[in-house]
Amino acid sequence: MPPSARRIKSPQQLIAESGADLEGHGLKRTMGLFQLVCFGIGAIVGTGIFVGLSDSVAEAGPAVVVSFVLAAVTCVFTAFSFAELGSAIPVSGSSYSFAYASLGERLAFLVGWCLLLEYGVSVSAVAVGWSQYLNELLDSLFGFQLPAALSAGPGDGGVVNLPAVIVILLAATLLVRGVRESARATAAMAVLKIGILILFCAIGFSAFEDGNLSPFATHGVAGVTAGASVAFFSYIGFDAITTAGEEVKNPRRTIPLAILICIGVVTLLYCAVALSAIGALGADAVADKPAALSLVVNQVTESTVGGGIIAFGAVVAIASVVLAVMYGQTRILMSMSRDGLVPRVFERISPKSATPVANTWIVACVFAVPAAFASLDVVVNLTTIGTLAIMAVVNIAVIALRRRDPGLPRSFRVPLYPLSPVLGVGFCCYLIWGTGWATWVQFAVFLVVGALVYALYGRRRSRLVTTPEAGAAAAAPRPGA
Repeated sequence: MPPSARRIKSPQQLIAESGADLEGHGLKRTMGLFQLVCFGIGAIVGTGIFVGLSDSVAEAGPAVVVSFVLAAVTCVFTAFSFAELGSAIPVSGSSYSFAYASLGERLAFLVGWCLLLEYGVSVSAVAVGWSQYLNELLDSLFGFQLPAALSAGPGDGGVVNLPAVIVILLAATLLVRGVRESARATAAMAVLKIGILILFCAIGFSAFEDGNLSPFATHGVAGVTAGASVAFFSYIGFDAITTAGEEVKNPRRTIPLAILICIGVVTLLYCAVALSAIGALGADAVADKPAALSLVVNQVTESTVGGGIIAFGAVVAIASVVLAVMYGQTRILMSMSRDGLVPRVFERISPKSATPVANTWIVACVFAVPAAFASLDVVVNLTTIGTLAIMAVVNIAVIALRRRDPGLPRSFRVPLYPLSPVLGVGFCCYLIWGTGWATWVQFAVFLVVGALVYALYGRRRSRLVTTPEAGAAAAAPRPGA
């Protein structure tokens, strides 16, 4: 099938359009490597480890460490693919733009649709986790908690989760002030939460007992697989680094390096946290416990002070995830809006702050609704399967773009090509299997709705010009590294 029939947009066209000033004001390149690494860690480390650890332990027992490694391996193969594509196509669209340049507009739209799960819905999930630790912090400092009616949705025994809504609105307020201010705040919060997790490990290992790790694989291989599918949520967000492609200095070098640094740091941190938590109290004491890290510290130190410090770190950590993930969602929608696949309001850049102000507030208001009323478990499962599907597509996109445009400049190339992206697809499918049939059905319905939206709205309003000449030009090899 020729590129024009698949409605493919060349990488050169994507890059040129990202630099074009459609509204008279463009994004500014202000982020360096340190800020981008902090942004990546800010997007990753949050609800998944502070809240989701107990769910992973419930599935895998002490073998949750293996689950984290398995989830990390899945991310590493896909991280290689993101690094190559991010260096070749340094624009804000991330996996959406990568799919547009390699697999065509229809699949790109569905990737963008799934990104509503990875970024948009995960904002809601993260905000719900933030509310849980806020209550833990209030209990440690002042001896009271917010009433359940105002701090949990109907599925969790409450009426409306106001803290979750508030943290989303606060993040939006900071984002519309400018990317430089957001990056500084994210960097500060990333450093703080890494320090808090290192402190947790020191406390946990001080009470470590070998016997707490036995039996190791409580639920066998099936438990490790299910635990890995749950643990994968803890890694969601590293690809948000590629959404900053238009606001990073020297993106072709900085983006791949930042992705690989983030995956390495986070994996070591997660394994250490899981091992210290289970070694201190045992898997049964950690499994299915809200605010599990604070619980561990409280019991080890026999005081609520340490747990309060952990709760404070979690409040800061999870808030930074809300900030970083909302940033990613707005940049995805901005790229889709440039292509005409979503309304033009999402591409407008404020001349004062050089940020998509209307876009940011729309995202905040829309995803504050599930944060206010949804259960954490429901949004986590959908977010996980949507992200895994996107990552499988990104691995396929590397192969497709190598074949279609071998001369495209790439400052980073995946090692062991094509084995690496093929393994990436395989690991993604393996973890999708572990999410369970109920999640598969929900995701299938979500994809059908997305396909209808594209057919009825996106394709008709697409700005892509497809002619035989344009298709031939897009398919022709180009010189480069």
